[in-house]
Amino acid sequence: MIPGKFDYVRPSTVDEAVAALVAGGDDAKVLGGGQSLMPVLRLRMGEPSVIVDTTRIDEMKGITDAGDAVVIGAGVTHDDVAKNALVREHLALLAMTTEHVADRQIRHRGTMGGAMAHADPAGDQPPVALAMGASFTIAGPSGRRTVSAADFFVDYFTTAVGPDEVLVNVTFPKHTGWGAHYEKFNRTAQAWAIVGVAATVRMDGGSIAEARIGLTNMGPGPVRASGVEAALVGASTLEAIAAAAEHAAEGTSPNSDIHAEAEYREHLARVLTRRAVAQAAGL
Repeated sequence: MIPGKFDYVRPSTVDEAVAALVAGGDDAKVLGGGQSLMPVLRLRMGEPSVIVDTTRIDEMKGITDAGDAVVIGAGVTHDDVAKNALVREHLALLAMTTEHVADRQIRHRGTMGGAMAHADPAGDQPPVALAMGASFTIAGPSGRRTVSAADFFVDYFTTAVGPDEVLVNVTFPKHTGWGAHYEKFNRTAQAWAIVGVAATVRMDGGSIAEARIGLTNMGPGPVRASGVEAALVGASTLEAIAAAAEHAAEGTSPNSDIHAEAEYREHLARVLTRRAVAQAAGL
């Protein structure tokens, strides 16, 4: 199907992008890698009056070392995130999870910022941002603001980014030396996750000193498995990890759909959490 008519704007700076969104009103949409927006346009599920193409904005493309954090531009592709040396050294969980996003074609074109802003509850990367305590820089007509991951993901396909705002970058605190693993259960290798678990742990003397765990598709947005995290402190055996993983579904609200019932998703969350933590801890 052919998209409806729209005006096209290609700014070269973040300020120009914001100005274009303000001028376009509520019907303006941001274009990054296009992996979320283009299917919507082709199927005419949405017919924006203005498309603001951010692919020429240099500020949104880089990955930089910010001391105790790594800053990733919203326009950086999944492939560049997964292969970047800074990310692989200091954000192993993000690098590993990004390798599971869709297929090679989408990873080479789609952007991490676009995936975060799209906020699909089955998306792989949002739970990593939540678990690792990431923060989001958003630019709008009133200037720039920083929003924590806990406040960024609001509801199904809804974030803190307003209709006249642009996601500029995402800042991840470094987790250097932490073990990491991502478990994804899906129907086919390139499909959305029925359930996913992203786990990163800091080991001390053979025991888990600290754990961060994010869940995919266990609610309207990413979920932090805080009950599991607390129960894992001091764990040094597979039995202890299994016991802690029993808390994985606490505080979640998974849907029932054609792929899985809510009860089955809760079961998957417990099983995948056990596997992900064991791998991350090297046990």
